[in-house]
Amino acid sequence: MRIGSAQVRATSGAQAIRMLAEKLGQGSLGRPDFLALHFAVGLDAADLHGAAKEAFGSGALHGGSSCLGIMGKDGVDIGGAGIGAFAIWDCEGSFGTASADLGDDAEAAVKATAQAALIAAGRPGEMPDLVWLTVAPGREEQVLAGLRAVVGAETLIIGGSAADNDVSGAWAQFGPEAVHADGVVVSVLFPSASVASVYQSGYAPTGASGVVTSVTGRRLQQIDGRAAANVYDEWTAGAVKPDGTEARSILAEATLWPLGRVARHVAGVPFHLLAHPAVSYPDGSIDLFADVEVGDRLWQMQGTADSLVARAGRVATQARADAGGNLAGALVIYCGGCMLAVRDRIDEVHSGVTAALGDVPWIGVYTFGEQGAPAGDVSRHGNLMISCTVFAE
Repeated sequence: MRIGSAQVRATSGAQAIRMLAEKLGQGSLGRPDFLALHFAVGLDAADLHGAAKEAFGSGALHGGSSCLGIMGKDGVDIGGAGIGAFAIWDCEGSFGTASADLGDDAEAAVKATAQAALIAAGRPGEMPDLVWLTVAPGREEQVLAGLRAVVGAETLIIGGSAADNDVSGAWAQFGPEAVHADGVVVSVLFPSASVASVYQSGYAPTGASGVVTSVTGRRLQQIDGRAAANVYDEWTAGAVKPDGTEARSILAEATLWPLGRVARHVAGVPFHLLAHPAVSYPDGSIDLFADVEVGDRLWQMQGTADSLVARAGRVATQARADAGGNLAGALVIYCGGCMLAVRDRIDEVHSGVTAALGDVPWIGVYTFGEQGAPAGDVSRHGNLMISCTVFAE
C-alpha cells in the first residue's frame, strides 16, 4: 500500500485537478484505488468533479467541501480556494464509493448508497475496515443509523459534514457519478494495512447540568421544564445571552460553550458527545447542530482557545500510538467552528498534528459536524469534535 497527499490553490477546477495529479505523481503511479478530495467552496464542485473524473476515473472518487479550506502535510490553506487530495494505491486492498441525494428518507438513501459502495468495491455483504463519510449537515444521526444497518454497528465510520464559509448552505458533496447539495458520499475501505482512529473534543464540563424536557427535531425547547435559552444563559454566566425579540445566530459565542451528553465512560472518565447551539429564538428555544432526546441529561461544557489548539495534536499522537507508531498516512477532521474560533492560531493546530504524525502524507478537513467512534463505542455524530484516522505502514 502507498499513500500520497497533495495540496494546491487554484482558480478553476480543471487547474486544481491538473496540479494535484502532477503533485501526486499520477504519471508514474497511475490512477489511485481511492481518492478523497476536500475543498473550499471558492472552487466549483461541479467543475472539480468533471475534471477529477477525467483525470482520475470514476472509481472510488470521494469529494466534500470544507470551511474556508484545508490543512495537510504541506501547511494550512484557509484562503477560500484551496483543495487537498488524499490518495491510496493498494493492489491488495478493495475500495468503493457511491453517493446519493438524501431526499425525504435519509436512512433509506444511505442504505442503498452503502450497498452500492460495497458492490463497487467487489465486497457486497462484507464489513469494511473503515467507512469514510461526507454528508450534508442536518440528518447525520439518520445517516449513521442507515450505515450501521448495512455495515454493522462495529464498523468504524469516520467523517465530517460538508461545510461552507458562513452556514449559508453552499456546501457540496460528490461521488463517482454525481454532485449533491444535500447528499451523502460513502466510501468503503478494505486496505491491506491496519487502521486506527481517535475521536475527541477539547472541552470539559463546568458541573452545571439538566434534563431535556421538550425538544422537536433539533430545536431544544426546555431543560428541566424551563425555557432552554434562559437555562443556557445562566449556565454560561451570560456569555451567550438569549434575544427576546428575534431569532439570532449564536454559533460564534456558543463555540466555547457547547452542550454535552455522556456517551460512555472510558476508564471511569465520562466521554461527552457535544452539540453546538446555533440559533436562539424569542420563545426561549435553541436550535442545535445535533439531535438530543427527551430524558437526555445535558452538561454545560466549556473550552478555551488553548484547549482547542492543543487537542488536535494530542488526538493525532494517540492515533499514532494506537497504530503502533509507523504510519503510511492519515485523515484528520477538525470542526469548522473550532477552526473559526482559533483562526489566528490555526498554524499552531497544524504544527501539533505535524509533530505527532511526522513526515507522512495527510490532509485535514474543517467540517460542520463530525462522525467518529469514542473509545470502545460505536460511531456517533457530534459537534466541535476532532478525529485522526491513521493507516499503519
